[in-house]
Amino acid sequence: MNQAAPMPRRIHEAFLPWAASHAERSALIDADRTITYGELGGIVEEVAERLRQAGVRAGDRVLLVAENSVALAVCILAVSRLDAWSASVNARLSGREIDNFLAHSGARRALYFSAVSPQAKAHGEARGAQVVEWPGIGGLMLGALNDAATPEPVAHDGAVQVAAMVYTSGTTGAPKAVMLTHANLMFVGANTTRMRRMTPEDVVYGVLPLSHVYGLTSLLMASLFSGAALRLVPRFQVGDLVQALADGGITVLHGAPAMYAKLVEWREVKGVPVAAPRLRVAQSGGAPLTLPLKQGFERMFGMPLQNGYGMTEASPSICQTRLDAPRTDCSVGQAIPYIEIKLNGAENDAEGIGELWVRGPNVMKGYYRAPELTAETITEDGWLRTGDLARIEADGAVFIVGRSKELIIRSGFNVYPIEVEQVLNAFPEVVQSAVVGREVDGNEEVVAFIEPSQGAAIDMDKLRAHLKANLSPYKMPSEIVVLEHLPAAATGKVLKKELQRMAAERERSGA
Repeated sequence: MNQAAPMPRRIHEAFLPWAASHAERSALIDADRTITYGELGGIVEEVAERLRQAGVRAGDRVLLVAENSVALAVCILAVSRLDAWSASVNARLSGREIDNFLAHSGARRALYFSAVSPQAKAHGEARGAQVVEWPGIGGLMLGALNDAATPEPVAHDGAVQVAAMVYTSGTTGAPKAVMLTHANLMFVGANTTRMRRMTPEDVVYGVLPLSHVYGLTSLLMASLFSGAALRLVPRFQVGDLVQALADGGITVLHGAPAMYAKLVEWREVKGVPVAAPRLRVAQSGGAPLTLPLKQGFERMFGMPLQNGYGMTEASPSICQTRLDAPRTDCSVGQAIPYIEIKLNGAENDAEGIGELWVRGPNVMKGYYRAPELTAETITEDGWLRTGDLARIEADGAVFIVGRSKELIIRSGFNVYPIEVEQVLNAFPEVVQSAVVGREVDGNEEVVAFIEPSQGAAIDMDKLRAHLKANLSPYKMPSEIVVLEHLPAAATGKVLKKELQRMAAERERSGA
């Protein structure tokens, strides 16, 4: 969608131009059903009516406990149709977390997508949800009506009206819900459409969860804006991706680095080529991309692995590499059009590193029911403090060097985990790694967690020699821990808080 063209007022209106001009083309696809652009509007209206009959009002919050499916996508749009707020959460979360989200959101209703997710079914059964069958999307479970729910104010302006709440991953304690407006979501969806040159000829592989803002905007919204077909997949399985690339017509692939690492590993273990005859864009995001992984993918497919950077509070896009300017490094590219960025504090750093701040139509409305936290995160003049440390080169290319909270200060020297991770990932038998700091006797030490290739045995002496040859002494890990799989969120993002907890526990136990 051209930025100069009028933007729809609500996210459920994004696909309407294609309903007339491309009615027979597939819009949403999963293993059980396909909905065309011509059918989608009517199904959204019917589901919205079922929600209305279930007591959902404008300004209400609706919790969607699900994994990726056509039904989930339709319900997100139907909730928008009622001017209610959707809050999608991954069904693989614990019962405690689901209860926290129900309480925090004050949801009027919860929907449990039992047909696609056994975990969603279990959550629904545990809370007395009733099985229903809704037009166009099939069976699901409807949670009890919350009579105490109070609707939020409704605004005509899409830049004010909240469309969705996204609970940030890795949160401990009280839930933290990011309020994203219709304008937020459509701005990033339109940006992805434009920057990745998406058209109705595209087929997008939709394995990133719609409960995460990356999936919500760069997959769902961008596909609807461009008239593309979105193939929704509930869980990442490398074999399924290989098959979809070979014969599913996939042209656009989004994924976290961990997903691409598994794809490269699959090729190396199987020893056979991965065919992707129609793939034209591969995009990495959601976590730092390392050079060995980028190079490994590019050797396999003979095409650039694009990179990007964002955060939930920015809907999420902040920077992206450009299709017509492939990079040989791991820069996240320049700032996307129509936003501003700056580095706070860079003038006081010898390397020009500062905290990245962003301002523009991608910045969230705030955190739900947390005005103090919102004020800490967004300045009075609209700058979002990302908490990420970065440097910017002369051509505007941004390099993320780490989270300010993840910076390890060892004997007075700064250690950025991503630099150590890049060296670890260059070792042949390492699929991916994560580096965290651990407090010891008034200092910090570097602890590395590594995930080996399938069936590989890591030669630790050779690995340490490799690290010694490529890192300054103060950046060397004090401990290297081998895990069969690094703990990760549904998006593939490694859960560093969990690793920090494990590192501290190993120190206490003397492991």
